[in-house]
Amino acid sequence: MQVETYLMAEHDWVPNNGRLPVILYRRALAPASCEETASAFEDAFARHGWPAQWRDGIYDYHHYHSTAHEVLGIAAGSARLMIGGPGGREVKVSAGDALLLPTGTGHCSLESSEDFLVVGGYPDGQKWDICRNAPDPVARERMAALPFPASDPIAGADGPLNEHWRAAL
Repeated sequence: MQVETYLMAEHDWVPNNGRLPVILYRRALAPASCEETASAFEDAFARHGWPAQWRDGIYDYHHYHSTAHEVLGIAAGSARLMIGGPGGREVKVSAGDALLLPTGTGHCSLESSEDFLVVGGYPDGQKWDICRNAPDPVARERMAALPFPASDPIAGADGPLNEHWRAAL
């Protein structure tokens, strides 16, 4: 597994997260069939306290979540994503990759293969929302107060989240 990190400053109407970096796990899992890879991501997420809540694609419009951190496991296909809101960073992902987005991080799909499938998970007790406008003061406070996840969704207690996020606190 290879890890890439991106610290995304506030940009335009998207708050991003100036403290916690986005973590991209290249080849987090060895891709198998779509169902096997999706199930493997669901199992890993659940084992590490990030239960999966959906299987689908990624919205084709810019948005962020103010109530949860999010992990996206790419179960099948490939996509070109925009991270950080309009004019942000383009990232290509493919089956077996995973992407950890701290609360406030803008993201959308620019294009994807027909077979693109993602498993989405969130830390225990966190439920996702969809935000498409600049955050008000209440949303900013909510994001700043969001509890720190107990462990990395891919690698558990010794994963990159602990190295890159705990260092930022």
